[in-house]
Amino acid sequence: MEYISEEQINFYQKNGYLIIENFAKDEDIDLLKKRTQEIIDDFDMEQIKIFTTDEQSQHTDDYFLESGDKIRCFFEEEALNKHQELLVDKQLAVNKIGHAMHDLHPDFERFSYQKSLLEIVKALGLLEPTVAQSQYIFKQPNIGAKVNPHTDSTFIHTKPLSCLGAWVALEDASEQNGCLCAIPGSHLLPLQQRFVRDKTNKGTEFVPTKEEKVTWKIEEMIPLEVKKGSLVLLHGQVVHASYANRSSNSRHAYILHLVDLSSEWSKDNWLQRSSTMPFRKMENVVKMLNKR
Repeated sequence: MEYISEEQINFYQKNGYLIIENFAKDEDIDLLKKRTQEIIDDFDMEQIKIFTTDEQSQHTDDYFLESGDKIRCFFEEEALNKHQELLVDKQLAVNKIGHAMHDLHPDFERFSYQKSLLEIVKALGLLEPTVAQSQYIFKQPNIGAKVNPHTDSTFIHTKPLSCLGAWVALEDASEQNGCLCAIPGSHLLPLQQRFVRDKTNKGTEFVPTKEEKVTWKIEEMIPLEVKKGSLVLLHGQVVHASYANRSSNSRHAYILHLVDLSSEWSKDNWLQRSSTMPFRKMENVVKMLNKR
């Protein structure tokens, strides 16, 4: 295979993650960074919202719940005072941008729907891959918030499970600036809970699954330090996290969560698309972009 080896596939199947170096070119990274700066410059500060993984059940507003097919900015908790006024420059205040850049912004679309990524995720088991969501994560200097241990299938759920994360380092990621961490082999554990819309459809909640209850061995979590341009692939059930960034260096990353269109998208997922913007078959989009 051109983009991934059998040895790499075997490593992923055993450990639940895989690092592929030199996936993204410098010029593509520079372009994505430039486009995010433009998005933030154009952002209406009257809509300011905080994102934190400590209180994800707080996301009960339409701004978050309707972001599955939009491009929206979410701010760092420590970037604002109690009056919701910025304590740092606007460009250094955003936690993330999500969740549909891959379908709404032409430059993010071209980057997200690459032939190389398509072939890689198919080799890792997705029969009909589609991109369910995209996120640009900033991990801002000094105030970049931690991300608690979790599994992606908790948030992006299909029947059967098919979520696969594709995490692209747009800057060097180390323990000092809050790199990814993961528990090798934890993808073999049963899914413990789901993050879903509540019965009112205006809020969210964590719901335990009926699977065997297990305790994650957080002491076995290891850092995944990578260089700029690296691709980190994460099985939907692998337990991973990242620590707060208290360094003076940011840790930008662009993340895609893919699922298999041959699986059923769970109707109570927090992320829902309008009927006018269904998920697109990745293979079709790649072919379309190559013809342009």
